[in-house]
Amino acid sequence: MQELFAQGKRIRYLCQDESRFGLHTIMGRLLTLKGVKPHGFTQWPRDNFYLYGVVEPCTGDSYFYEFSHLDSYCFQLFINQVSQRFADSVVILQMDRGRFHLSRQLDWPENLIPICQPAHCPELNPIERLWEYIKAQLRWDNCLNLDQLRQQVYAILAQLTPCVISSLAGWDFIRAAIGRCT
Repeated sequence: MQELFAQGKRIRYLCQDESRFGLHTIMGRLLTLKGVKPHGFTQWPRDNFYLYGVVEPCTGDSYFYEFSHLDSYCFQLFINQVSQRFADSVVILQMDRGRFHLSRQLDWPENLIPICQPAHCPELNPIERLWEYIKAQLRWDNCLNLDQLRQQVYAILAQLTPCVISSLAGWDFIRAAIGRCT
């Protein structure tokens, strides 16, 4: 690791998390006229997929990859991809204490430095606001199958500019701590 710092590589702070997207309807408020009972149509299938993601709060840079489930094997594939995506940098990777994040079987790439946030504190991870933003746009959508849901999720991701991601994840205290954010 000291060799990477000696080479003058850029240091990046990324926040990592996973989120489940499924055919079960995401419910929310429905606005109606006074005296009119709101009607929302729901469905309850349990088919789903997971998006693994990282965001850089200051720049809005991001990377997402889809897996069918959560486990240490998929997480290992993901951190390898993140390492390659940011190969020119030393990455400090904030994550929660998911069981598969802490597996002893993980082989951490040399340019990634994992840091774990306190247990049961998802509000400390800025990427959580991004997941909320995406899911808010999916409220009351009833997709017929996972492919249709995938298309909607990827359309939302395609519209996310670094500026939007930075506004969601770039909290003031993070910007101040890092000190050189744009």
